[in-house]
Amino acid sequence: MWEKVVLEILEHHRGKVLGVILGLIAGMLVVAYGFWKALFIIICITAGYFLGKNIDESGRLGDWVDRLFKDR
Repeated sequence: MWEKVVLEILEHHRGKVLGVILGLIAGMLVVAYGFWKALFIIICITAGYFLGKNIDESGRLGDWVDRLFKDR
């Protein structure tokens, strides 16, 4: 029974659930480390996510590095 409820919530309210989880994590970071340190951690996590996403899409790290520094 609970499995159906959880699956229903995740299926129809995925963005809200993700937002609540991210908000909870951000709140815990602010309480534990302070605003500026928590903001730095969140920025590092976001940068890591986008780096990993680019690597997944391009297939290899070397291609990403080449694109990043091709004009220099």
